[in-house]
Amino acid sequence: MQLFTETLGQGKTIILVHGWAMHSGIWHDFAEQLAKNYQVILLDLPGHGRSSKLEDFNLDNIREALIEAVPKQPCCWIGWSLGVKIVLDICQYYPEQVESLVLLAGNPRFTGTENWPGVDADFLQMFKHSFENNGEATLQRFLLLQLQGTEQAKLLAKHLKMSISQYKIPDNSTLLAGLDVLRQADLRLALASAQCPVSIILGETDKLVPMEVGQAMQEIQSNCELNIIRKAGHLPFLSHQEEVIKVLRDFLA
Repeated sequence: MQLFTETLGQGKTIILVHGWAMHSGIWHDFAEQLAKNYQVILLDLPGHGRSSKLEDFNLDNIREALIEAVPKQPCCWIGWSLGVKIVLDICQYYPEQVESLVLLAGNPRFTGTENWPGVDADFLQMFKHSFENNGEATLQRFLLLQLQGTEQAKLLAKHLKMSISQYKIPDNSTLLAGLDVLRQADLRLALASAQCPVSIILGETDKLVPMEVGQAMQEIQSNCELNIIRKAGHLPFLSHQEEVIKVLRDFLA
């Protein structure tokens, strides 16, 4: 398959992995700022943006497609939302290519349990049924949900819609498979076994990833540092770009 990548800047290599239903354009302003000090690799997940589709969009196939497309060297991998599960999976199977991990507004187990903070499993199942019945309307609701609790919600909504509309949205089979990864995949063991430094960055008001999950992740991985971005929702790299970049610079120093 053909995976789209774009490289900006020079220096220590950072790879950015986007979330569900998005593409690398969501990172662009953020990536340009990072590229002043680092080499930044943007990529579109299979079936998203400018990348060709996988017949079976699952973690095994996603992992192999990404590893094939990026430099064969240790890098800092930054995953956002669904991308957190993907970078944790890569760290588990290709630790030699992971110098450090940044888990941005994501959860290794997206669905919550009695002992793990996360989104209600019934809500995710209802969301999937809603998407099957009316995909476009459900995507719009998902965008709004990501912006809840963010001070600049209206401005960010406009930016988000413009970014997403650059390319055709993934087909339903890819999006439904992505929802299954979110709903079913549990990467807590991958986090617990990670041998590299890990930075967790969460939004204080995120409606999809409760900030309580940060402490839960620290309890299973002692190499984690935790950063809570005040008044940020699910898109802290857009709403609080300078704060997130400062956290990254300190982490990578």
